[in-house]
Amino acid sequence: MSQSRAFGRVGVLMGGTSAERDVSLSSGKAVVAALETAGQDVVPIELGAGIDAIAAIANSGIDMAFLALHGRFGEDGCVQGLLETLQIPYTGSSVLSSALAMDKLKSKELFRLHNVPTPPYYVYDSHSSVSIDEAHGSFGFPVIVKPRREGSSFGIAKANNLDELKEAAARALEFDDSVLVERFVKAKEVAVGILDGRVLGAIEIAPKSGIYDYEAKYTPGMTEYFLPARLPATRYRGVLNLAERAAASLDCSGAVRVDLLVTEGQNEYVLEVNTLPGMTETSLLPKIAKAAGYSFSDLCVAITELGRLHISQPKPQVAAAEEELEESAVVPKASLRLAV
Repeated sequence: MSQSRAFGRVGVLMGGTSAERDVSLSSGKAVVAALETAGQDVVPIELGAGIDAIAAIANSGIDMAFLALHGRFGEDGCVQGLLETLQIPYTGSSVLSSALAMDKLKSKELFRLHNVPTPPYYVYDSHSSVSIDEAHGSFGFPVIVKPRREGSSFGIAKANNLDELKEAAARALEFDDSVLVERFVKAKEVAVGILDGRVLGAIEIAPKSGIYDYEAKYTPGMTEYFLPARLPATRYRGVLNLAERAAASLDCSGAVRVDLLVTEGQNEYVLEVNTLPGMTETSLLPKIAKAAGYSFSDLCVAITELGRLHISQPKPQVAAAEEELEESAVVPKASLRLAV
């Protein structure tokens, strides 16, 4: 059986309503083109405001979903839960792992539980009974302020004093009702790519502004990249091992990108784990995968193949029981609608 027939019809889910919609559309279109080049039967499924996501997916006739959705609804376990309800296999991590990885606070709590080093932090909520300066106390400066549940570096800022902290927190609260305030660590930023539990390599990110924010990430010429990361061999292997431990602590699967800080001393810190990393040909994971021998099309096909393993079909006796229940049911099925 050809690979195309083995996959069936692949729906590439993209868009959504999060701040990362445009990034998601870029990823989705690139994946569609790559899978078509590889001979796959692929259909783009764009989700957005006012679109009935359940109907759009259920009526698409797809056999599995390639998730190119970033941000909320895409990376936080919501669409994963919907696909499991519809019994459609999907790429990436499970419902629980996706939700944990998207929530920077919960990720850090699990990192600490598994002895994965991460920068000191605290969380400030919009409904807090104390002001941000009271919550900050003697935490010190500089700090990095970011929305608790957001990606693509939206709302991230560095604060060197209390006034800048208040401004940065107010900006981050535009994206979420809770913000993470993290100790600034002077270090190299390194991203590690992992595919099916196998570490592919690490790339060093050197933003010219000194902080890898949205502008540095998506403006050509604002950031330099070094592949492999400029680290001694022993240190490099240690960074790969730490990234692997971080992904395992959240029980992630499929294609994963782990973001870390590597200091001039002997300290490494994990910032976060991305369960649905950017998927254009110039995104970090594809760059790492290319150095490991994967063309962009090869990478997309490999991710698709892993997605097929996510959900097993109901056991025959379960499926038969469900059919019998449907035939005898006197209560009509609930009508579900989810606008995203």
